[in-house]
Amino acid sequence: MTPIHYIELYSPDLEKVKAFYSACFGWEFTDYGPGYTAFSKSGVEGGFEKIDGEVVNGALVVLHHDNLEEIYEVVLANGGTISKEIFSFPGGRRFEFFDPVGNLLAVWTEIKA
Repeated sequence: MTPIHYIELYSPDLEKVKAFYSACFGWEFTDYGPGYTAFSKSGVEGGFEKIDGEVVNGALVVLHHDNLEEIYEVVLANGGTISKEIFSFPGGRRFEFFDPVGNLLAVWTEIKA
């Protein structure tokens, strides 16, 4: 099973977007450096990544899988196209891919101690 686990959105102005979602919906935020903020109290885990320029196709659905290398190969074998190779971030690793019709998604896993 590979459930939807996280949703990432984009913003050229993290302070503005945090103020908006906090005031409108009561979301809470945790900053992870100057380029990323995670949100909670939204019903699903997610975050905003700081980008330059305008937001286009602003959501990234992030799936979870216990074996990143295995699911990476499964995605390729079934017609997916890797858009961002496996990389590490605080607490985990992930890759991003396009499905066969052009939707951008990501898969992540925890870093095992």
